[in-house]
Amino acid sequence: MKLYLTSLFCILLVSCGSNTAIVNSWNDPETTITQEQFKKVLVVALVKDEATRRTTENRIASANPIFKTSFQYLNGTNLQLTNEQKLKILKDENFDGVLTMRLVSTEKETNYVPGTNTSIYYGGIGGMYTGMYGYGFGNWYGMYSPNFYSPGYYQETTYYMVETNIFSLSKNKLIWTGTTKSSYITDIGLTVDEIMKTLYKEMIKDGSVTKK
Repeated sequence: MKLYLTSLFCILLVSCGSNTAIVNSWNDPETTITQEQFKKVLVVALVKDEATRRTTENRIASANPIFKTSFQYLNGTNLQLTNEQKLKILKDENFDGVLTMRLVSTEKETNYVPGTNTSIYYGGIGGMYTGMYGYGFGNWYGMYSPNFYSPGYYQETTYYMVETNIFSLSKNKLIWTGTTKSSYITDIGLTVDEIMKTLYKEMIKDGSVTKK
């Protein structure tokens, strides 16, 4: 049977940015994602606000019909249920896998960006200009352009550490987990795409999925 989870990652791999990198990952040595061949997977985004949760879950779920958003099944109406009762809901709905995503932490890093001296670009070509006034424009500009030196500065970047897990409900265990590091987030949906792309590459690398 076609492995829909792998298909999702292939779709997201087509056009994503590069502001996300893998930090670490782990896979169950006894079970691979390819072997599971999931048919119905619940997508759970654990974030503080409901809008971001829905955006994240909808982004992943829109890639393939086997992915279902958790807010349809696990919401304010059943928060008081026990873990066993929640699992029963998923099994009654024929889920065989769960993909979770949560923000672990945010980290700030400060880096020094060196300045630039524009005079190195305007030293003149071929030395002295032999025209009426003796100097070509390049030589003249090379004398004065140091005044336009751009000083260095410190730049602070915020990194978002996101943990993604894949659980097998049939085996009732975690079979894959990975943590990614993302920066310059301006669009949640595009960042989710980047994360999934990065995870897919790591899964191919560790043999969790078979590249089609």
